[in-house]
Amino acid sequence: MMAELMNLCGRIRVDVSELQKIASLAVRRSEKSKKDADYLGSVAFDCHSFYQGIERIFTMVARNIDGAVPSGQNWHKDLLDQMARELPGCRPAVISPGTHESLQAFRRFRHLARNIYAFELDPVKIHGLAQSIQETCDDVCSELLAFADFLSQAGSVEGDAG
Repeated sequence: MMAELMNLCGRIRVDVSELQKIASLAVRRSEKSKKDADYLGSVAFDCHSFYQGIERIFTMVARNIDGAVPSGQNWHKDLLDQMARELPGCRPAVISPGTHESLQAFRRFRHLARNIYAFELDPVKIHGLAQSIQETCDDVCSELLAFADFLSQAGSVEGDAG
C-alpha cells in the first residue's frame, strides 16, 4: 500500500505541473482570441483539458484511496462532490467548498464542449472561464499538493509501522 500511495503522490505532483501549464496556455490564447477568433477553439480545448486533468486525478484518488469511482449518468458530478467530502478515518476532503464551486463551471463546460461543434461555442462563456482559470488552477493545485503531502505523511507512517 505504501508504494501505491507514493506513486499516487508522484502522479498528483506531476499532473499539478501540467495543470499549471494548461491554465497558462488558456489565459494566453484567450487574449489572442479577442483579436483573432480563430483561437477560440483552442481556448475551449484548453479549458476542457484543464478539467479533464483534474478529473483524472480525482479518479485516481477515488479508485486508490476511496475504493470506489462513481458510475452512472451523473458520475462526473458525483466524483467532484466526492472529492469535496472528507471520508472519516480515510482521508480529508481533497478540495475545499470554494474550489468545488469554481470547478463546477469547468465540469459543466466539459460536457458542453464534448457535445457541440466548435463554431457553436459562446465566446463570452469561454472568455469567462479563461478569466477564472488561473485563480481556479492556483486554488486546486494548492489543495492537490496539500493532499499529496497528506498521502506522503500517511505513507511514511504506514512504512514506519510496517
